[in-house]
Amino acid sequence: MADDLIREWDAHLAHEKRRSVHTRRAYVATAERFCAFLSRHLGGAVDARALAGLSAADLRGFLAERRAEGLGNASAARELSAVRSFLRFVGGSGASVPQMRGPRVKKGLPRPVAPAEALELAQDMEAQARQSWAGARDFALMLLLYGAGLRIGEALALTGAAVPMGETLRVTGKRGKTRVVPIIAPVAAAVARYVAACPYPIAGDGPLFLGVRGGPLEPGVVRANVRAARRALGLPERTTPHALRHSFATHLLAGGADLRSLQELLGHASLASTQIYTAVDAAHLLDVYRAAHPRAE
Repeated sequence: MADDLIREWDAHLAHEKRRSVHTRRAYVATAERFCAFLSRHLGGAVDARALAGLSAADLRGFLAERRAEGLGNASAARELSAVRSFLRFVGGSGASVPQMRGPRVKKGLPRPVAPAEALELAQDMEAQARQSWAGARDFALMLLLYGAGLRIGEALALTGAAVPMGETLRVTGKRGKTRVVPIIAPVAAAVARYVAACPYPIAGDGPLFLGVRGGPLEPGVVRANVRAARRALGLPERTTPHALRHSFATHLLAGGADLRSLQELLGHASLASTQIYTAVDAAHLLDVYRAAHPRAE
């Protein structure tokens, strides 16, 4: 039945595809919504045989219902991608999945944070922390995101074995892919200062960044602290933890880094994912031109 198929798919995503917990949760929720829709749409139980007999019209019906609930183009495209993945898993190798054109999604450009803003954000987070060691932790974490281009999940997955930090750091990213990133002296110093101030023991096989009660630091806590700091500083809402990673990439590209090197530093599986930063850099140059050139308007 549908519930069993979804559980098997979730296990497949975890062990074979090595998807993150966040991705799996989103995909499973989509599969559950899709099967609930099919149960109403087909008027009966949903099993592997029913899923194998679906048509493009069935998929369009599901998306139409989701769009009526207020789903936008980008979210609808993600839902369709998850449904296709689920159907391919259920059908096995060689399965034929109904083909249909997904919603058109306008690809937005990441907005980089200025270096001064990134530093101000880290400093304010440190200043606003209730405990000085937690402030040192937040400062070090922000410097890792901006100075080494880490995703927040990658930084929080670091263990005590990462310290003391040298000139490079091995990071495990999406789908278990590892990469080596350079660590500049200010980042290493900030992490060392946090480790020295932390009141809890940091084990080699335990998390490097700890919460106020000694457990692993949660991403939600970091995001909340960033929101509070950017509001205090009057920074735009685009100033998020992930924006610091975008800034790392954009500023390296502006400084002369080539796309292949940037791809390795960011841990992108495809160069296409990295090429968006050429558009970011071009957009920045265009802003400078418009602001400075007397005939720009």
